[in-house]
Amino acid sequence: MNATYLRFYVHQNVRHRHQLLYEWLLQHARGMGVHGGSVFRAVEGFGRHGVLHSEHFFELAGEMTMEVEFILTNEMADRLLESLRQEDLSLVYARLPAEFGVVGKQAHKSRNSI
Repeated sequence: MNATYLRFYVHQNVRHRHQLLYEWLLQHARGMGVHGGSVFRAVEGFGRHGVLHSEHFFELAGEMTMEVEFILTNEMADRLLESLRQEDLSLVYARLPAEFGVVGKQAHKSRNSI
């Protein structure tokens, strides 16, 4: 099935509505009916300002990038992005075409659908 791969990049210590932003994004998407999402922490990288961040530097603790990602229908991606535009946020994101499906036996068919 054709879909959208949506990834958000946020700093580890940023909060929104008194909650860590990456946690809030997951809960917000879930509340909208998105069937799955994941958060990953970067080990090292730099952003648009060219500042290198590494988990090896104690003084940068909390400033590492968290990647929040979803694979969802194109319509749901549009709805999610529009809902985020209504929030008081500044989010960097990437949106890519994706294909999703299940390989092998589907023991829990309803759990695997997006």
